[in-house]
Amino acid sequence: MQRKIIRRQVDGVLLLDKPQGLSSNAALQTARRLLNAVKAGHTGTLDPMASGLLPLTFGEATKFSQMLLDADKTYEAGVRLGVSTDTGDAEGQVVATHAVDVTEARLRTVLDGFVGEIEQVPPMYSALKRDGKPLYEYARAGIEVERKARRVTISSLELVSFDGGSFIIRVDCSKGTYIRSLAMDIGAALGCGAHLCALRRTRIGAFGIADAVALALLEQTDADARDALLAPADALVGAFPRIDLDAQQASFMLQGRPLSLAEQGAGFARIYGPDAFLGLAEWKADGKLWAKRLIATGEANQST
Repeated sequence: MQRKIIRRQVDGVLLLDKPQGLSSNAALQTARRLLNAVKAGHTGTLDPMASGLLPLTFGEATKFSQMLLDADKTYEAGVRLGVSTDTGDAEGQVVATHAVDVTEARLRTVLDGFVGEIEQVPPMYSALKRDGKPLYEYARAGIEVERKARRVTISSLELVSFDGGSFIIRVDCSKGTYIRSLAMDIGAALGCGAHLCALRRTRIGAFGIADAVALALLEQTDADARDALLAPADALVGAFPRIDLDAQQASFMLQGRPLSLAEQGAGFARIYGPDAFLGLAEWKADGKLWAKRLIATGEANQST
């Protein structure tokens, strides 16, 4: 007889250093199993080929995942020149090869041209949907559909190393940027084609890879100690101003009633009761503070 797994309420954020070769969902399900958590989610996927920072959310923290989906990111990418693939990365089939005669000076000049706001066509092998179906499903069926170019921002593009046939770059970019497309576009600008051969995400918003936990370490950590590796739910909204409420104000907010405070603000704010994080609120045009997204209060959700 199969034993029924009884999961528990776990609230918080795990900064995971996803290993190469594992899908984001597989990494999520492994972490969820190790923490025995009822509810879990992630804040934007990494391809199996990629490694690096993958913030996972559990319980009440899943309510704030969108905050990291919208955040700027940093990647370290390896690009091979002279070889183009159908997927734009090393996992695809080679579709063209060209001789490479690129100097470092020429490469730097081309890279400079990609800094700032640029237009980028999403790759066919992506999770973007067309008529309810991911683009990669069309691609696997040999069908190419028209994709509209999207504007993204490359705030920094640093050449880390170059050996004549391949190079490594560090990219600071806005949400929605496809590093595979960037690699292919750089190759096209150089006239020899290129594909992404390695990718590592090192930053999302205020979170860096230095604070991430390797999946192997999570597996080796004693079950009773794993919760200590989680950041509290309010870590996801740390960029917003903090507002501390008294007991009555907190009660009103939890009832969905707006607050008129002496000091007014704008945009979002993270709100706290006398001893707990309550969630996210928003200043509206009426000058009042309205609840935007609240967590279920309780001892497990108290901020550190």
